[in-house]
Amino acid sequence: MSAPLYLWPAAARFGRPVPKTKFYEKATISPAVRGKFVSEIQRITWAYKLSDETIHLRSNTAVPEIQIFAIDAKDDDVTDGVLAAIDKAIPTPIIFEINRGLGDHGTTRMTAAYKQIGAGIPRLSSYFTTDWHRANATRALLPPALDLSGLYTSLLAPILPIALRPGEASSDASGRMELGRKLEREIAAMDKKLRTEPQFNRKVELRRQLRDRTAALNALTEPITPKTEESLWRS
Repeated sequence: MSAPLYLWPAAARFGRPVPKTKFYEKATISPAVRGKFVSEIQRITWAYKLSDETIHLRSNTAVPEIQIFAIDAKDDDVTDGVLAAIDKAIPTPIIFEINRGLGDHGTTRMTAAYKQIGAGIPRLSSYFTTDWHRANATRALLPPALDLSGLYTSLLAPILPIALRPGEASSDASGRMELGRKLEREIAAMDKKLRTEPQFNRKVELRRQLRDRTAALNALTEPITPKTEESLWRS
């Protein structure tokens, strides 16, 4: 996605290296994922802590803090399964910056999943990401926000594959995307079945179901334009 890297506030700098073994202790990690920790990650740094104390934005139970983790990749990238293992071990939202290459050839991408915090293991959406940027590229200032929850939504908004609707929280947009992906899978399966279905009546029914699901998918992904005063008067 065409979204910026952010200039994180100096007051929020944490700068603490985190050994990979810490995540083995705090989360149930399969041998395959543990192997990827070793093969994909050079270094993990807890780079910034965005909180009421550091940036003076009010917290709440949904977003008590926002952590910025910088991960130096050994090769080209770090896979989502490794990021999810880290995410599940930390009980607050995380924004990841993945770094690859060195010096003038270094590049960075920002990636995150929407994290829902509650009892037990946090629930994660799919991961969303920026394009790769030059590591020394000019960074954007943080978007304005009234509290940490609003900041979290604003940080995620540019990397979501669909636009936030007016007044929509990132959790709702994430739910729309997950439902949209489910509908896309159902549409693909029905389309495949339609091409091989020999019975005419069954074909008619499959076409009807395809139209219904396609309409539902469009309704999920299309933006909603707020009504103007004039349009409200006309209605």
